[in-house]
Amino acid sequence: MIKILDESRFTQLPDAVLFDTDNTLYPYDPAHMAAQQAVKEKVINTFSISAKDFDAAFNEARQQIKARLGHTASSHSRLLYLQRMLEIMGLGSQVLLALDFEQTYWRTFLANAVLFDNVKELLDDLRLLGIPTAIVTDLTAQIQFRKVVYFGLDRYFNYIVTSEEAGFDKPHEAPFQIALEKMQPKGGCIWMIGDNPVNDIRGGKETINAVTLQKLHEGVHLGEGSNTPHAIFKDFKDVRHLLSKLTNTER
Repeated sequence: MIKILDESRFTQLPDAVLFDTDNTLYPYDPAHMAAQQAVKEKVINTFSISAKDFDAAFNEARQQIKARLGHTASSHSRLLYLQRMLEIMGLGSQVLLALDFEQTYWRTFLANAVLFDNVKELLDDLRLLGIPTAIVTDLTAQIQFRKVVYFGLDRYFNYIVTSEEAGFDKPHEAPFQIALEKMQPKGGCIWMIGDNPVNDIRGGKETINAVTLQKLHEGVHLGEGSNTPHAIFKDFKDVRHLLSKLTNTER
């Protein structure tokens, strides 16, 4: 069941609903772990290095890229991580190999990514109610578009905003504001559904006064303090039930 922590925020249907993608619409960790392992094995076999050496070079590369780029879409780029990793290994940029390893990562990632139950059914409910929807997500547009198409969600969402388009990752206000500019909701009751207590929950609350619903599952921690959501749920069918209840209340 859905657990509502602030009843005062759930007195009407939403005028629009924003969704995070990664670890909200599908579990991120299994897909990432499989993809990272595939790249690791390929690099180890290509250069005859140890797993320890790979981990050290990759982790250093990732830390350097994130430190340099901050809270931007490109700070998540596997291509940049892998390019820098090869440089740290003393091999130069090796652009062909960097591209090959990146494709291995995302091909394996998508093959192991599975939507949570009842995501499409919830989106159908929202469409039938005439409630506009948008994805608000970090990372670059190309890979997030690929995920949406892979999951077959491209016909379900009205809009998508990536941090590449916005210029900033969540919880910066830009991605949220751009989504609302695109959607033009008729009222001010905006729901934000996400897993991250800082980026999605606090970001949604502080930037657009969103009604926040946190998706809880293994590895996700309930937000506390300023990161506390207005409601928590484990299965999207619970959000469907809440929508149905609010629909009946308004009739």
